[in-house]
Amino acid sequence: MHLQTIVFRTAATLLVAGGIAACTTTGLPPQQPLPGPSAAPQPPRQALFIRPAAGTTIGRFDGVRNKGLDIAGTLGDPIVASADGRVVYVGGELRAYGNMVIVKHNETFLTAYAHAKTILVKEGAVVRQGQKIAEMGNSESDRVKLHFEIRKNGTAVDPEPYLNGRLQQ
Repeated sequence: MHLQTIVFRTAATLLVAGGIAACTTTGLPPQQPLPGPSAAPQPPRQALFIRPAAGTTIGRFDGVRNKGLDIAGTLGDPIVASADGRVVYVGGELRAYGNMVIVKHNETFLTAYAHAKTILVKEGAVVRQGQKIAEMGNSESDRVKLHFEIRKNGTAVDPEPYLNGRLQQ
């Protein structure tokens, strides 16, 4: 089954079963007034998403063969929620993704965390940015790693600009 199909199937099921309250991402910087001629420099923008694992990047987004980031690690390393949201999928039905968690952050963004050894959350759970949601593994993979995707309106986007604060929407 295709990732988008799973996401939409799961979202539709949850909507029919009682509805999903839109999840909002907290921690965004407040609106700043436009700087005047003597205004002090503004601090850098805060990233909407945080890096979900501490390892080094071993695969970058290319939009074709890799629709996210691959992050190296060792078996059992923590995987954390990149932003506040609601878990909309937990499972292993998608070939090449292995054991996976999908978190819906709002009406625009989803994140996917693939190749987990252990998943610590259940569908419907509300998670907070930085909360441990899984442990790194090698399900459907040739090595221990986390495959991490950010999807904007259902389309995979390069996660790196979102992780470093260059993009927020």
